[in-house]
Amino acid sequence: MTDLVSEQKRYYAERAPEYDDWWYRRGRFELEPDALARWRADVAEAEAALAAFAAGGSVLELAAGTGLWTRKLVELADRVVAVDANAETLALNTSDAELVRADVFAWEPPGRFDLVFFSFWLSHVPEERFDEFWSLVRAALKPGGRVFLVDSGAGDVAHTGTDQADGEETRSLADGRTFRIVKRRWPADELAERVRPLGFDLDLRDTGSGHFLYGGGSLA
Repeated sequence: MTDLVSEQKRYYAERAPEYDDWWYRRGRFELEPDALARWRADVAEAEAALAAFAAGGSVLELAAGTGLWTRKLVELADRVVAVDANAETLALNTSDAELVRADVFAWEPPGRFDLVFFSFWLSHVPEERFDEFWSLVRAALKPGGRVFLVDSGAGDVAHTGTDQADGEETRSLADGRTFRIVKRRWPADELAERVRPLGFDLDLRDTGSGHFLYGGGSLA
């Protein structure tokens, strides 16, 4: 599993220049008009949910990547600390957040926050580190702090790797190179049940067309 996580980290470092193409559906990620409209509607739904949920204060964003969501968080919060393991993705994060390069599996938060946010990250956390990750989230929250997440929907097929098995996928880059990554698409109710014994009460749902899982809550 350590080798798989290391390969996943390399994949996202190498994928940094084309990551936003996936989100904006450009180039090889382009969709037909009807599918694009459904994608954009799901994006808008998730963004609106975050805007309604966030109420200022301090935010810690984990696995911030190129800043697609960081830029939204800085509009909603008084302070945003954005953490990512790869210099390649942080170099593309042009938000006004405080950027920190660190592996979340080997990092301690520099204080406590009102909100911990992560997008398209939890599905890449291996089962062996799942509880550990949520312990980090708990340690980063102030009393009464909250969590919000966005991730791939359980039935999403808009960006699915090949050779899927046992929570893993093979992903390819534009130049043809392939990488193995961790990928588990959580059903909303299953994930909510999974984190409840870890001390979190989350209200999770899928977007209308099922591309994304999103939602949040607080310490139970």
